[in-house]
Amino acid sequence: MAEVGVSTIRAAFLEQAALCRAVGSPFTADILTTLAGCLSDATRTGKEVLNWSGPPLIDALPLRLTGGLHALARSGRDAAWSALYHDRSADLAANLSRVMSDWDMWLLPWLGSAPQTNEVGRSAVLWPGIMEVARRFGPKVELLELGASAGLNLNMDRYGYDLGGVSAGLGSSPLQMRPVWTGPIPKLAPVEVVRRSGVDLNPLDPAQAVVAERLLAYVWPDQPERLARIAAAIDIAKAHPPLVERGDGADWIEAQLAEPQDAGVTRLVFHSIALQYFPPDRRMRVIDALAAAGKRATPQRPLAWLNMEFASQVTDRPLLRLRCWPGSGASETLAKVHPHGARIDWVGPD
Repeated sequence: MAEVGVSTIRAAFLEQAALCRAVGSPFTADILTTLAGCLSDATRTGKEVLNWSGPPLIDALPLRLTGGLHALARSGRDAAWSALYHDRSADLAANLSRVMSDWDMWLLPWLGSAPQTNEVGRSAVLWPGIMEVARRFGPKVELLELGASAGLNLNMDRYGYDLGGVSAGLGSSPLQMRPVWTGPIPKLAPVEVVRRSGVDLNPLDPAQAVVAERLLAYVWPDQPERLARIAAAIDIAKAHPPLVERGDGADWIEAQLAEPQDAGVTRLVFHSIALQYFPPDRRMRVIDALAAAGKRATPQRPLAWLNMEFASQVTDRPLLRLRCWPGSGASETLAKVHPHGARIDWVGPD
């Protein structure tokens, strides 16, 4: 018997299904719902899932398995399974039970690590916040990302955006994003990224074919725009490889904030739905390090902290918030957004 209980595991799959359905991914929701009913300990993969010892949703257990199933469909190794993902007309329950048995040992390793989707749509959320920082302190910024995964959002200045009818970013980029926008039009400002780097416990190199395919597999198959977006971002990253270091985020940001800062350059720390996964003590170290660095900030060497995170477990959508130093360092809510960047309800700076 699993430490958290088989009923809790099945309930987690159903809860994840509801979340997927709510954000426009009904096929992924159907897979999760079917898995909730058909998972058994007759396979190694099923047994591992049902005997999971950690919190299944926090561990993203359902999405680990759906990532593996999507990867199998994309690989073409099982023609019937690939066809089901293409036309979605076959008997899902029967095919899923067969695949779980036939491809048991192929799927099992997908349970070993949490999904790293590196959602590029979040760049469309972050970019108007970056422009607000540049408007206040000048165009030159140094980007430091926590939980950077493959670093695709570190290349956000190499993407183009339509933000409420306003063109921003790189107009000639092959990757153009057009999120639904409500609220005031954002204030345009030139941005020059003079340095960029990130940190992740498990950094990914999108130039490696197997890594790129893994990133694509974690994107829900019934969201083709997201798949096209990340594929374009991967191609851009191959030409402009972002630097993502392997390490603990708290250790890394403390070291980065202690480094000398050039005059006229804003040190800009950002993250998107990442800090919530830090252990509480590490999370507090990040917050304390930024507050301490904020006290040292000057008009010539400003500091900004831009984050896209859920304000609490009961918040239905993430908030984009900004803190700047010198100054009070008070948190300003700039927008309420879709988790994948599909919608931005812009409030604007205080």
